[in-house]
Amino acid sequence: MVVLSQLAFEHDAVTRGLAIYCVGGAVRDCLLGLPPGDKDWVVVGSSPEEMLARGFTPVGGDFPVFLHPHNKQEYALARTERKSGRGYQGFTFFTGEEVTLEQDLQRRDITINAMASDDQGQVIDPYGGLQDLQEKKLRHVGPAFMEDPVRILRLARFLSRFSTFTVCEQTRLLCQEMVDNGEVDALVAERVWKEVSRGLMNARPERMLSFLYGIGAAQRIMPDLHYDATIGMNLNYGISQNFNLAQQYAVLCRETAAVESLSKGLRVSSEAADYARLLPVLRDLVTPLWTLSISPLTHSQAHAILSTIERLDGIRKPERFLELIQVCTILPGLCEDVDIQFIPSRWQYWLERVLDVPAGEVARLHQGQPEKIKAAVHAARVAVLLG
Repeated sequence: MVVLSQLAFEHDAVTRGLAIYCVGGAVRDCLLGLPPGDKDWVVVGSSPEEMLARGFTPVGGDFPVFLHPHNKQEYALARTERKSGRGYQGFTFFTGEEVTLEQDLQRRDITINAMASDDQGQVIDPYGGLQDLQEKKLRHVGPAFMEDPVRILRLARFLSRFSTFTVCEQTRLLCQEMVDNGEVDALVAERVWKEVSRGLMNARPERMLSFLYGIGAAQRIMPDLHYDATIGMNLNYGISQNFNLAQQYAVLCRETAAVESLSKGLRVSSEAADYARLLPVLRDLVTPLWTLSISPLTHSQAHAILSTIERLDGIRKPERFLELIQVCTILPGLCEDVDIQFIPSRWQYWLERVLDVPAGEVARLHQGQPEKIKAAVHAARVAVLLG
């Protein structure tokens, strides 16, 4: 019997007498030696009426979920589900005192997520999750996996997080069948972006994308995206450089011509969409400036540097500008014969010099001559770059 002491707990006055289990990701992560994160609780053998009588607050929509009156943790009644429509929302849920823990776990996606632990921390593993953890396999629990296309995205995301795990062949074939039969087409943009964006921030994003392209899913859910193995490697490197999500999305889209259509179709955040839209603009502007030293600069070079900063709105959004410069340092074609470690600091120096110009004071010198203010501020900024 495997026991996870960190998941053991003592009942309080509200939960005493209930059969409560910690399920899913917390159990998996503890077995992997990782921090458990948020804990998901399932209550077996109870009813909504009993939970209300104990003081729990109902918060569930499609199925009963309750908030503990004191610690506000969520407790869900054990449930089963039946396919009643297309897509990940096409399910009817059933909860009842007769629903067992094994039945609740059976509806989960992959075996390593279909384990539970009781209040003593003892692991319950009815579907072979422990063995699959040891063998580093991602395997579906049962044929019901095919009923929810979101599971394809989750499976791909797990590949990006658990970089030494592989998908079982039977599971891969099920995913392929879901693409071929059109089930994947029921995915909505918000859910696609939610899973893809999480995968972009894991250790190996390229594993997620390679899987999705390998089964033909990416071509259906992100048809505008141009992706290749080099972009995948760039994404992995971006994680090693602590890129944020907007930077990672810009890397993902770096060869995509229809980037605005892609961003709109996925309904990505406005910040991520801006980074992706502006990256090719910045790349074109910085290409002839990439090998410059901080100083000395010619007048034309200083003007080009300032024009680049202004074109990218670096005066108002300096952090975004510098983060996009960081992205440029990993783009093919810009890094050859250049020591890239100094590039961001050069642009930061130039940007700080430009920001030091007291634009308000310059404007006051030309009060009443608005047509001269813009040119005077520009000239003052060029001057500071020239030193």
